[in-house]
Amino acid sequence: MEIFLNILLLIVGFAILVKGADVFVDGSASLARIFKVSGLIIGLTIVALGTSAPELAVSTTAALTGSNEIALSNVIGSNLFNLLMVLGICAVISPVPTSKDIVKRDYPISLLATILVFFLAHGIRFFTGGNPLSLDVNAEAGTFSRLGGIILLVCFVSYIVLLIVEAKKHPSEEEKIEERSLGKCILFIILGLAMVIGGGQAVVYSAKAIARDAGMSETLIGLTVVAFGTSLPELVTSIVAARKNETELAVGNVIGSNIFNLLFILGVSTTIHPIGVNYASLFDMVVLFFVSVLTFLFLFRKRKLTRVEGIIMILLYCAQVTFAIIR
Repeated sequence: MEIFLNILLLIVGFAILVKGADVFVDGSASLARIFKVSGLIIGLTIVALGTSAPELAVSTTAALTGSNEIALSNVIGSNLFNLLMVLGICAVISPVPTSKDIVKRDYPISLLATILVFFLAHGIRFFTGGNPLSLDVNAEAGTFSRLGGIILLVCFVSYIVLLIVEAKKHPSEEEKIEERSLGKCILFIILGLAMVIGGGQAVVYSAKAIARDAGMSETLIGLTVVAFGTSLPELVTSIVAARKNETELAVGNVIGSNIFNLLFILGVSTTIHPIGVNYASLFDMVVLFFVSVLTFLFLFRKRKLTRVEGIIMILLYCAQVTFAIIR
């Protein structure tokens, strides 16, 4: 009976997370439109922050409660889901073109952030006696320190400053989608954040309980169930954007969310509490890097994702999850 109650709490927590992120995005995007910010910049910043809010709530809550494996595996799993499933499904619905800003500026930053996280989490031990071929996936492979978290936050602030400078150089002349007062925008933002935080606490509590009762590791449940649930906002937002031919928003949302996850969410989580890293997470980080490179090649080759490439990405995600479960 207890496990069914925890599953119910997990579902309710996810529902609150998704709705809270939707309210947050609604208020934040309306506020951004007042200042005539372009769709791409909104996707990379406001919408990316809103759709990454569940990951932030889950990872920071996990860090505060000492559930380090969930904090890290949630970010890795969410980024894999964003790249392979969200972009893959969007490409299957309709071929997804991308802009030169994504290919030349934002995606390379995402790749560099992935490499930086790997070295901060595993690099020193990896090159000074660590055993990457260890059969014990739960063995300690390194520690993500507070200093590493601070470095990520500094990189994140630098990235946001770069986007702000770019936005001021190229202001958008798009009309406002919907007029809202400043007070209403702020109310939506506060309400959305409150729902996200509450939903995040429910998800972490129930996910830990389910993992314990089912004999699953926190790394596995963070990489799969929690990552899927916290990535629902990215999935819904990007699919809706793709159906409306708002391709800049769809791709910008995914790439922006991944950058937020790596630099901001991991930065905040590890600054709050250092995260112990096991060999399962080490392997997943390597997989994330190669998946990022593959997706970049798809985007760079024709400046768009085709339906065939989308199907390949979805199948790769299914294979990765299957391997994680067997492992």
